[in-house]
Amino acid sequence: MLASSRSGDVITLELQRPQRRNALNLELVGLLHDAVVQAAEQARVIVLTGQGTVFSAGADLDGIDNEDFLTALQAMLVTIESVPVPVIAALNGGAYGAGVQLALASDLRVLDPNASIAIPAAKLGISVDNWTMKRLVSLVGGGPARTMLMGAGTISAADAYTHGFANRIGTLADAQQWAESIAELAPLSLQHMKLVLNDDGTRTEATDDQLTALHRAWSSADAKEALAARGEKRTPKFEGR
Repeated sequence: MLASSRSGDVITLELQRPQRRNALNLELVGLLHDAVVQAAEQARVIVLTGQGTVFSAGADLDGIDNEDFLTALQAMLVTIESVPVPVIAALNGGAYGAGVQLALASDLRVLDPNASIAIPAAKLGISVDNWTMKRLVSLVGGGPARTMLMGAGTISAADAYTHGFANRIGTLADAQQWAESIAELAPLSLQHMKLVLNDDGTRTEATDDQLTALHRAWSSADAKEALAARGEKRTPKFEGR
């Protein structure tokens, strides 16, 4: 489900759920959380990638407890952005929903030329937290962020680079090579830069209204309708309840 490999001072963590297009479930989120913490104690740079042609299809909505998954996912994302070493997300293919969140928590992003990103929460009757929206805005700007969120639009690798989401276009090997060069830089300098760059307003607590709206969406009849529609291969009919 999660593989780890090391080359010098770089550890690569690879999501391995090809049968589910590397979708994140509660177990994988927990494994990734622990692996990142352990890797940060042993390496100077961490690379995150996915097996096959998809980085991550997002949250595995089949059979997960929404509340437990949301709590675990948010804790894992905070861990990635808080560990004292740079984390590079090497998007070997498409990243959707929670897969994009995983990339947002990383410090740098390298996208394969054929990769794309999307946060289709509004198509699924759910939403994403304040941290995700604010981090996306801080990277790509308000206009592209609204396109991705409120328009549920898909962004190509080229546009992701233009907007500032992708730092580089390249393969996993390119990301690992970049990681090796970063591993030769001064660790304490990188720690300070990471702390300052991640202080971008994403840590501001959500208001009660915002939290209520988020959890209402995840527990809504519309979310259940979207899940049923996926299984029945039809377009969901949302009613706002």
